[in-house]
Amino acid sequence: MRVILTSVTKGSHDSSLPPTSLEFASGTVTLARAETERRPTVLGLIASGRMRADRGAVTIDGVSDYSEMRNRIALVDAPGVCEPADDVTVARVVAEELMFAGRSSSRASVLSVLDSLELRDVSRSALADLAPSRRIRLLTELAVVREGVEALVVCSPDRHGGDPLEWWTLLEGLATRGYAVLAIAGDASAHAIGGLLREGADAR
Repeated sequence: MRVILTSVTKGSHDSSLPPTSLEFASGTVTLARAETERRPTVLGLIASGRMRADRGAVTIDGVSDYSEMRNRIALVDAPGVCEPADDVTVARVVAEELMFAGRSSSRASVLSVLDSLELRDVSRSALADLAPSRRIRLLTELAVVREGVEALVVCSPDRHGGDPLEWWTLLEGLATRGYAVLAIAGDASAHAIGGLLREGADAR
């Protein structure tokens, strides 16, 4: 899978999203910079086929097909759109996502998922109290449970604090499993991740 955004914009005078071009593909993780409160969500919605850009082009595997994008791309933790409520327990988040995916959401099924993610110890904790890297792992792994999902667009993982290299490493792990991953974050995270990538290139 390859998704390409070419000079996409949104809003009056491009206020919601200035001209933005990027691409993400199976087996890779891509970082897109987006500052301000609204832009990461707007970009995430467009990149996952859930919102149409005012200008520019969006393609999946060379064609414009928003329905196909919605079926194959999961939008993860987008503020104001699909982020779970802060006071919902971790176990409840798992149960709801399993139900959404058409899977069993029984207590045994929920505990099985939590065990696989090493999160049983926080099953009764509010999602807001979860460490940032554990939150991202939970929500991304639940997203790929859905049938047909081949890509993930992760919105503003840096807003939860913590070390951006931790969630970046988690997203790299998803890419090695064949998923196309797009992370949308701010400049500070991009700077830290850019340093990591440069170190990796120098090591090679």
